[in-house]
Amino acid sequence: MIKAVLFDLDGTLADTARDLGAALNAMLAEHGLPLQPYEAMRPIASHGARALIKLGFGIDKEHPDFPALRARFMDEYENSFDKETVLFDGVAELILQLTERGLPWGIITNKPQRFTARLVEALSFPVAPAVIVSGDTTPAPKPDPRPMLHATDAIGIAPEYCLYVGDAERDIEAGRVTGMRTLIANWGYIADDDVPHAWQADAFIDHPLDVLKHLD
Repeated sequence: MIKAVLFDLDGTLADTARDLGAALNAMLAEHGLPLQPYEAMRPIASHGARALIKLGFGIDKEHPDFPALRARFMDEYENSFDKETVLFDGVAELILQLTERGLPWGIITNKPQRFTARLVEALSFPVAPAVIVSGDTTPAPKPDPRPMLHATDAIGIAPEYCLYVGDAERDIEAGRVTGMRTLIANWGYIADDDVPHAWQADAFIDHPLDVLKHLD
C-alpha cells in the first residue's frame, strides 16, 4: 500500500517550459542566433540547460564552450523562472486529495536548489511538500538513486511504500532502482524520440488525478 507520493517538478507538477525557453531565447538573441519556437523547446524542457543549449547552440556538454553557456543560461533563467510557470491543471486538487487521505507528498527534481525553493513557494501549492530534493542536494542527481533515498529518509517512509511520478526516463529509472512504484506523466515533456514504453514504469497516466487510482 502506498504511504507517500513523490513527484518530479518540471513537466510533472509544473509547466516550466516557457520560462526555460525564454532563458534560451534571450541567450540566442545575445549571440545573434535564430530564436527557437516553443514547440521545439517544450519536449526537451525536462532535460534542462543541457538539452536547451544543444538545441539552440548545437553543442553538447563535452564542448569547451558549454560550461560558460550553462552558467549564462542559469543567470538568465534567474530573471524568468517564475514569470509564466504554472501548476498543471489538476495538480492542486491532487495535492489536496492526497492530504485528505493522510499521504505526505514531496518533490525530487534535478533543478538546482537555487531555483527550486523559490519556485515551489511561487507556485503556491495548497499544502507544502513534506520534502524537497533538488538536483544538487545529494552528490549526484537522478537517475542516481541517492536523491530518492534522501527523500524517503527525510519523510521516514521506505521506498517500497512510495509512488514516484515523472515524465523522463531518469525519473522512472531512479524510482525503479530504489523499489518505488513508478508512473509516467503523459502530459509532461516527452520528446518524439523518447521511448517511454521501454522505461518499465508501472503505468502511464493522462491526468494528475489519475494518481489516485494507483494508491492501493
